Amino acid sequence: MANLIIDIGNTALKAAWCDGMTLGKTFRYQGERMLDFILSITSREKPEIMVLSSIRTFSDHNIEILKGECVKLVVIDERLLSAYGLPFHLTPDRAASIVASRYLFKKKGCMIFDLGTTLTVDFLDENGIYEGGNVSLGCRTRFKALNRYSKVLPLVDAPVSINEKGQDIKSSIETGVISGIIFEMEGYICRHPEKITVFTGGDAIYFAKRMKNSIFVVCNLVLMGLALIAVEYDQKD
Repeated sequence: MANLIIDIGNTALKAAWCDGMTLGKTFRYQGERMLDFILSITSREKPEIMVLSSIRTFSDHNIEILKGECVKLVVIDERLLSAYGLPFHLTPDRAASIVASRYLFKKKGCMIFDLGTTLTVDFLDENGIYEGGNVSLGCRTRFKALNRYSKVLPLVDAPVSINEKGQDIKSSIETGVISGIIFEMEGYICRHPEKITVFTGGDAIYFAKRMKNSIFVVCNLVLMGLALIAVEYDQKD
């Protein structure tokens, strides 16, 4: 039996079958019926271990339903965070990214940038010990905030290319937001040159192409971390 890993974030559910650390068929769902979507996956095949990372709260009733769909259900919660030496305030997806980075970059200090709805940066020392992290607005969240909290600024999206200086209101917003994020990340990188820089999240490739520094892009970092958690829990039994 394969394992099923599930990551429920701010905008979408991402899931994948995995055999050990090897990711198989993946799924993506945007909607409110998250439980029903998970059950549609398990109706065709029951997983050995199901790992659930979710920023949304699942009721005890729904957790019991999920337990009935697998041999063992592992939920990323405060107890699991403690077992991995991580603080309780971390969201499950950030915790999974840290677990994966410890595995991929052993004996290396890391900065993990997750570029999605939010822009998060987490720091690991060379021994994999968590040093702390920061949270700011993600790319599209910045565009939406400018539109929502001003009376005249239009809603725009990430452009294919930008100039150094905007020439109209649209290009000014595009350049301001994209350049601001790049300057923000370059500031971290310049301050911590000894650390490996890792990009993940939906906008990872978009920004990696625009960075002057050496970047590791691992788009499935969260899923890799969840797969590793499944492997480690399987070995405990």
